[in-house]
Amino acid sequence: MSVRKRTWKTSKGETKEAFIVDYVDQQGDRHIETFERKKDADAYHDKVRQDVRLGTHVAPSKSITVAEACETWIKRAEADGLERSTVDQYRQHERLHITPRLGKVKLANLSSEVVKTFRDELLENLSRPLARKVLVSLKMMLRHAGRGQVADNVTIKHDGRHKRKLEVGKDIPTPSEIKRMIVVATDKRARALLLLAAFTGLRSSELRGLRWADIDLKDSELHVRQRADKYYAIGSPKSEGSRRKVPLDSGVLIPALKEWKMACPRFESDLVFPGTEGGPVHHKFLLRLLRSLMAVAGIRNKYGLHSFRHFFASWCINPRSEGGRELPPKAAQVLLGHSSITMTLDVYGHLFPAGNDRDELAASVKSLLA
Repeated sequence: MSVRKRTWKTSKGETKEAFIVDYVDQQGDRHIETFERKKDADAYHDKVRQDVRLGTHVAPSKSITVAEACETWIKRAEADGLERSTVDQYRQHERLHITPRLGKVKLANLSSEVVKTFRDELLENLSRPLARKVLVSLKMMLRHAGRGQVADNVTIKHDGRHKRKLEVGKDIPTPSEIKRMIVVATDKRARALLLLAAFTGLRSSELRGLRWADIDLKDSELHVRQRADKYYAIGSPKSEGSRRKVPLDSGVLIPALKEWKMACPRFESDLVFPGTEGGPVHHKFLLRLLRSLMAVAGIRNKYGLHSFRHFFASWCINPRSEGGRELPPKAAQVLLGHSSITMTLDVYGHLFPAGNDRDELAASVKSLLA
């Protein structure tokens, strides 16, 4: 393995020079890479020597492309039994965003500068939430490709500086808006849906997979045991943490559920919100029910179904003086069905009441030195 200088003359008589790294990989195959600057050749030489010794080096000539790596990664996701919706999302990211821009690039030639340019293009042409999701998919693909295929210095930053915090009145319905919707909710099904969404925090898939057998009207509690995905398939909850018990309000929610249970069409599926043939309804069907209540209540902001889960989280977090439950983060995590406390704090941490740090610090110092 060596670095040597090569000098030659062009057809026009100009003198050119380059630096060559000549080496043999761990399979015994010889490779030659050319660089304009000696320091780049030396850096490549040192890295290759280490990777060959570890048995992880992949020469550019043997490297697969980003498109090939994506296909291998997605096939692995399917083999691992990931949810169909998750695999479809990966395929969409690969087909629409990753392969058109990076597909022909070999993993061995993928640099941090190339990835940075790719990130900047995504942020310029897509919404920031979608751009972040595509970058996460690329990061997962590179991790699956493994060491040796991708340069060690390739990093992916999501540009989290622009991640906007949830705002009440914009992303989260206000308490007064929820009250107005409850007042106009005379349809039994829509009323039951509104109260369940706002006061249990169930995800859309959990609402669509909810059965009457999962609701204990006598003891005022609800059990999340299954959900319906976007393909109308009934399956297990999103994670082990999603399996949970949620207490139900006996003053408003329980009476609304009893009224809807009397009027609800009964099928073998036992679903609380069944379709015309007894199977799960689509997410948009439940959203239309809530949007109709918003229109009647005069609410201009068109909240999504997940906004009512955000409302439940804020209600759990807010102090009692503001009509909230003032629950600690761990209790909120359990009720929301998050897999970790980190997720709860990442999404809702700014909603938890902050103490007076200056007063707390003074009191602590005074106590310590007393």
